[in-house]
Amino acid sequence: MKPVIVPFFISHQGCPHDCIFCDQRLISGSYGALPTAEAICSTIAEWQGSCGARLLEIAYFGGSFTMLSKEDQISLLEPLQPFLKSAEISAVRVSTRPDGIGAESVNLLKEYGVSLVELGVQSMDDDVLRRANRGHTADDIRRAFQILHSAGIGVGAQMMPGLPGDTAEGALASFREIIGLKPDCIRIYPALVLKGTALARLYEAGEYQPLTLPDAVSLCKAMLHEAELAKIPVIRVGLQATDELTTDSQVLAGPCHPALRQLAESERWFDLLKELLGEFRRGERLQLRVSPPELSNLIGQKRTNIVRLEETFGVKILSITPDSSVVAGRVFMMSDRTGVHGDLLGDV
Repeated sequence: MKPVIVPFFISHQGCPHDCIFCDQRLISGSYGALPTAEAICSTIAEWQGSCGARLLEIAYFGGSFTMLSKEDQISLLEPLQPFLKSAEISAVRVSTRPDGIGAESVNLLKEYGVSLVELGVQSMDDDVLRRANRGHTADDIRRAFQILHSAGIGVGAQMMPGLPGDTAEGALASFREIIGLKPDCIRIYPALVLKGTALARLYEAGEYQPLTLPDAVSLCKAMLHEAELAKIPVIRVGLQATDELTTDSQVLAGPCHPALRQLAESERWFDLLKELLGEFRRGERLQLRVSPPELSNLIGQKRTNIVRLEETFGVKILSITPDSSVVAGRVFMMSDRTGVHGDLLGDV
């Protein structure tokens, strides 16, 4: 059973730059000072009470953890030590900038039991990074990976396709390079235009256009496929909605959707089903079997995949049966005349 993530948001704390896209307080819904030791311990206790026997993992999100003062870092990590020693929490992760990783900072993280660092990578294109006012280069990203791997600390990568100067081809090239650096996990956050940011000013001046939702879905579909081929988990697609972020007036433009991942996963299944339908004739009546967790992605939101397949190929899909004997990522398609099976990784 996976641990439950207990999040603490340290919005923009430690960040030396105002990135063009960023409003961490809006994204996280968190404002104010760093949590106190008392607040950290009481929050953990509350989660323990609601999660039963499940293990907890502590995560510090939102800011650049390793660019806080050493005293502030210790103030956030020290309260976790009794929980780590008693195995009441299983792991600690933090997020930071690639240029915030060095020998001294990594030694401190190791000393206090941090097991994974999520890096705000965004892109491996130096021009995209420069235009986003990131304040670091792709070489800083490569160096951070090397330092963390050498220290035995896990690495996560947060990607942001669709920034100024980015293209679909460039974003995929960045993604493939990140995969080559062997992260332990990846998050994909297509760029949104948030009110009050420098990116919003560019958008309102007509100098920037974000990804459309269909373009973002297509790009995320390709990234999910590449990551699965490399056996690297993508742990999130699209920003986590908060009350502030989902207020209509706060997201000015961009591919904001509460189920962006499902849209992308459903497109992967649609591509596979199209390939398999080449074996069938118009008018044939079909039955499908798929692993239960894959059922909703195969069908698509509002049965979109089924409607498109029937209209485009002239078949009738009689049933889609969740079958626990079917391996994840595979589907069986049968008519009275013939049957085929397909695999998301091998046949698309």
